[in-house]
Amino acid sequence: MLRMRMLFALVLAPVVCTPAFAQSDAAAQVKALRKAQLQQQLEQIQSELKQLDQPDAAAITATPSNTTAEDGKATTLNAVVVSGQRVNGRGAAGQTVTSVDRSQFENTPAANIGDVLALSPGVTYLQGNGPRDASISVRGSNERQTFGIRNVKVFEDGFPVTQPDGLSRTDLTDPHAYGSIDVFQGPSSAWYGNYATGGAIDFHTRQGRDIQGVEAGADFGSYDYYNDYVTAGGRGERYEYSAFLSNVRGNPVTAHTDYDTVTENLLLTLLATPTDRITLKLINNDLDANLSLRLSLNQYRQNPYQTNCAALTGAACASISVFGNGFNGTKQSLSPEQADLGRHDRRTIVGGRWEHDFDAATTWRTQFVFDNRDYKQPTNASAAIGTIPSFNLMSDLVHSGTVLGRDATTSAGVFFNYEDINSYTYNLSGGGANALGGITQTVRGHHLNAGFRAREELSLAPQWSGVVGLGGEFTQLNAQAANTSYSGATPTITRITGDRVFLNVAPEAALLFTPDAAWQFHARVATGYGTPQATNLFVTQQGVAGNNAQLKAQSNLGFDLGAQWTVAETLKATLTGFYEFYRNELVTQSAGASLQSFTFNAPSSEHRGVELGLDWHPLPGLLPGAWLSAAYMYDNQVYAEYSEQLSAGTQTASFDRAGKRIPGVDPSTLNARLGYDQRSGALRGAGGYLETSYRGAFYLDNANLLRAPSYTLLNLSLHYDPPAAEGLLSRLRFYFEAQNLLNRIYVASASNIIDSIDGTGAQNGADILAGATGSIYAGSPRAYFGGMRLKF
Repeated sequence: MLRMRMLFALVLAPVVCTPAFAQSDAAAQVKALRKAQLQQQLEQIQSELKQLDQPDAAAITATPSNTTAEDGKATTLNAVVVSGQRVNGRGAAGQTVTSVDRSQFENTPAANIGDVLALSPGVTYLQGNGPRDASISVRGSNERQTFGIRNVKVFEDGFPVTQPDGLSRTDLTDPHAYGSIDVFQGPSSAWYGNYATGGAIDFHTRQGRDIQGVEAGADFGSYDYYNDYVTAGGRGERYEYSAFLSNVRGNPVTAHTDYDTVTENLLLTLLATPTDRITLKLINNDLDANLSLRLSLNQYRQNPYQTNCAALTGAACASISVFGNGFNGTKQSLSPEQADLGRHDRRTIVGGRWEHDFDAATTWRTQFVFDNRDYKQPTNASAAIGTIPSFNLMSDLVHSGTVLGRDATTSAGVFFNYEDINSYTYNLSGGGANALGGITQTVRGHHLNAGFRAREELSLAPQWSGVVGLGGEFTQLNAQAANTSYSGATPTITRITGDRVFLNVAPEAALLFTPDAAWQFHARVATGYGTPQATNLFVTQQGVAGNNAQLKAQSNLGFDLGAQWTVAETLKATLTGFYEFYRNELVTQSAGASLQSFTFNAPSSEHRGVELGLDWHPLPGLLPGAWLSAAYMYDNQVYAEYSEQLSAGTQTASFDRAGKRIPGVDPSTLNARLGYDQRSGALRGAGGYLETSYRGAFYLDNANLLRAPSYTLLNLSLHYDPPAAEGLLSRLRFYFEAQNLLNRIYVASASNIIDSIDGTGAQNGADILAGATGSIYAGSPRAYFGGMRLKF
């Protein structure tokens, strides 16, 4: 943070040295003082730059940069970085951090943010409920839930886009808008608070100084895919801005999944005084998307894309069962088209940040964010409708100085966020076109978080640095559910009150050791916590409205040990091992196609695994443009203590799940790219790569009886990025991708399903579970995408 502040101050130095500040003797004194401050900052930056000129033992990159010896520059590896160091002034020393630079994805269609993060070790994603709703996970953090992002805090340009109830969604995330992405891995509640059990992600929009004008682009491809977007940005003496607008639409192969979404994104920074900066942020997204139904494994095998199912005349068609009149009586089956299932959402985020420099070493930062989510989601036999406004206030003080003669950075702050809950659930009726029937549940209340955070980063010796941190938080869930039943002659309303208070504390500590330019080691122990959401309290394990208010907060204790190795700027590799112990882990699973998903606590579970990253230039002398990049993760998550109770009719039975794999978690993931970029000659700027993506088979149920099959995909990406020159061609960029070259049918997303028992109390086998609906979305078959971008 300090380094970013110093760099920004230097960029805007001409602003504070203009004659406007020399109107009086007092102003001249201010000018002289500020000049001295900037000189001190410049000396600090020059010192840092000298250190950065040394080979960086922390870096692991995914794609090479466009520099060669012919350009008078050395080949560098800077697209994806996995490090135990702070990245661009963000994060804490000793934490595993993955950074993705724009050079990795700027010459691709980048239709999904998950594709952009594919070469980040430890990061995986699933298809969510919508075209850009990627369920992103860090070390499997969100793989038990197949929509949105939970268990990871998400930020954009430092502004939170996770609401106080812990939900983030990537509908508003168009990869073309971003310059870089940082992923902070492992338990991180000491700094990021509630719901950071898996870590945090910070998206950074492109800087105005890098745009300096207007860029317009158009992507197009299979299944009527179009993305028209424009980016504008610039920098003046007292301001810097970037603005982005896109309209994405398509009609994927799976029936009833067409969509249209518009995103606006604005970042503006103003230099108010020599020591004060104001940053304004705006994000708005409008989404209209039709949705299909998740399938059983049997349905997926027979009709993965739901062909000829609009009137339920095809094979293995998924359907919902609704009351014909929307209240009670006779039920009828409807296809997604007949019920007009979908999502119709608007998300608006407005934020402001004020930064004040008390001196060259001390900065006070305060920011406020208003975040409103409006949604209408008839996604199964019921429709969820609501408005969720929230606000987030935080204030921090950062000071760089010395402790016992050693360089140190001290950070401390407080925060408060509040969410107003207004949620309504309706039956769908047989009238079609998402016609609403009777209201079945109303949830009104609030979610409040308030706490503090503190961190000390200290240089212990020339090769050693350490971090200690502590966070504490008060959380209140206060909500009332009114559940309405229409089984009798008159409606019956049952009211349930959830009034829960949680107090959580999260410490952290880390060490970073850099013995020489080739090696770096980091070790970390940290904690995380996450409370239930208010709506979790009112859906039972039968997938219907009811009392589930006994849910507890989850917590985890995690250990990281990692090493990075750099060899002569041609090979960079990273290895990180992690082991995390969970208590009362919150697990979400599907109760069936016409029912709601529910959440339960697993008393004890363990997550352990290994992450590997590789970037290799195998022939730097013969073929300097050839490269190989790969990211691999082994993720073993098991229940250490959990007894599951199942019921059927008059029978009830309990089953010990200790030692069973937690369902939904990919045990092995691998992404690798073999590429070449032409760095000189007439074809300079041409390049591409062949990519393989592997996902291991994973269990769908707690008894580990049924598995989603593994798959391997092959993709091809080509681009032409001409060097800067005069003329129109130098301002154009072209790219093309072929995805799923072998036309594999694969599971893109699968919700966990409930085990079941028969009339004798015996557990049903995999053949019965394979018919359980509400789980699987099939991935796209072979598809082609292209695009171009023009700089004005």
